[in-house]
Amino acid sequence: MSRPPCQDRAMASDAKRPSLPAEAVTYVTVSEAVSALRSSGVVAIPTDTVYGLAASAFDERAIARVYEIKGRDFDVALPVLLADAEDMERCAVSIPDLARGLAGRFWPGPLTIVVPKSNSMPDVLTAGMSTVGLRVPHHPVPRELSRLLGSPLTGTSANRSGMPSMRSASAVILELGSLLDGVVDGGDLLEAEPSTVVDVMVDPPRILRSGAVSAEELADAAGIEFSTA
Repeated sequence: MSRPPCQDRAMASDAKRPSLPAEAVTYVTVSEAVSALRSSGVVAIPTDTVYGLAASAFDERAIARVYEIKGRDFDVALPVLLADAEDMERCAVSIPDLARGLAGRFWPGPLTIVVPKSNSMPDVLTAGMSTVGLRVPHHPVPRELSRLLGSPLTGTSANRSGMPSMRSASAVILELGSLLDGVVDGGDLLEAEPSTVVDVMVDPPRILRSGAVSAEELADAAGIEFSTA
């Protein structure tokens, strides 16, 4: 019986996959990844930029594992990936009109918008800050995974902190191995700029990280100039 490509098959051919020891991480389908995340698991997934570490953004235990896998300080917040723009309401409060306008213009896409977080967002996710960075990616895997799980996902890159980001499932396995509960194989990802990160809680709004969406595009969409960090 055939399986839907996004839910029940890894995307790269088995012939291109490295041979793994029994104790190492295994390739998983999206539906298998959902099961892992429901048990506080962490899986590596393809995104529209690089491979990322996905955990439920509502699960404190899983979020702590993401930090441990990356070797990342707990005082650095994690970004969040959503299935669609409507999910912003679950993660944020008092959402500025500017944030809604930018989401309508650039989502799905490479723009992370920093907004006031809701109480549903654990402090460990946001490093104790009152804001959270949200994005709806272009890639179908994180969006489908979030939709099936019924939860937004952590959106940090699948690599040790300070090390280069990775664009293939095999590279993730070589680097992180059995620390993960699975890898969804999306093949080799094309090189892409990181998402632009904007803070809409300040006046004027500020670009915290330059990326695929330019300052000119932001100004054109918002009708105002953005400052730079």
